[in-house]
Amino acid sequence: ETNSIAKYSGNNVSIDDSLNLKSYTTTQRDALTSAAGDVIYNSTTNEPQYFNGSSWASMVAPTVFNISALIVAGGGSGGASNGGGGGAGGYRNSYASETSGAGSATEDQLSITTGNNYTITVGSGGAGGGDQGADGNASVVSDKTSTGGGGGGRGDSSGSKHGRDGGSGGGSSSQGTSIGNVGTGTAGQGKNGGAGTTDNVSYRYGGGGGGANAVGSNASGSGGGAGGAGLSSSITGSAVTRSVGGGGNTGTPGGTNEGDGGGGGSFGNNGANGGSGVVIIRWTTSSATLDATRTGLTDGGVQTSGSDSYIIFTAGTGTISFS
Repeated sequence: ETNSIAKYSGNNVSIDDSLNLKSYTTTQRDALTSAAGDVIYNSTTNEPQYFNGSSWASMVAPTVFNISALIVAGGGSGGASNGGGGGAGGYRNSYASETSGAGSATEDQLSITTGNNYTITVGSGGAGGGDQGADGNASVVSDKTSTGGGGGGRGDSSGSKHGRDGGSGGGSSSQGTSIGNVGTGTAGQGKNGGAGTTDNVSYRYGGGGGGANAVGSNASGSGGGAGGAGLSSSITGSAVTRSVGGGGNTGTPGGTNEGDGGGGGSFGNNGANGGSGVVIIRWTTSSATLDATRTGLTDGGVQTSGSDSYIIFTAGTGTISFS
């Protein structure tokens, strides 16, 4: 109405009552034929937005908040034929006051800004085969990376007897009277593997792969070494142990989404696969909302624990954002 709006000299306009922007859902907004400078109220995200000529931008200042993350890489596979166990996937934890890998202190939380994209990758386990074990693959949250576990060494007379370096190191094995070097773990993520043993007559066994919390055991005359212990986290509200090293000569695969090392193969058999990793993030529910678009990632949806929300990513690589 003409008596409700006043025009002044220059570019100023006075409006007596509050300005009510036209409301659209995100789907309705995206169907508009928009010109640079258009302004709407987005009822999906509950914020005013403007069109900058190429995309819609928020008129609300971004929120900065912290998230906790448990980042477990894929475990290494075991070595073949009296092989050493695979090392567990690297273990990094910034939840509450829980221990991170290799006995290190809880890591700092990640600072997140609403509207920005952050990379998530869940590392797969190393594939068992007929030689030295394969390394697991890294898991990532933004700029934090957990290193895949190292593969175990192969026994008998061929291939490499050495454990491979990784998040946790792979266990070594032996060939003839020569024992391989153990794999070395990564500082703040996991421990070293154990050593194989031999007398070249009665026995030849592989050492255990390193775990997030303990060095793999050395082999002995009675069998392969046990894998190193993992660590427990209650980031989902329930305690779960992950990143356990693979045992020498066991042939036992690592657990899915646990980042465990695969067991070394018995004489003449391949080593077992390492377990896939997992990424879990947790934040205060009132701080922000995790956006629904998470292309390339497999997850179980947002869940709650008390006043917090969390989500478990079990496979893939992609980006996430908050609003």
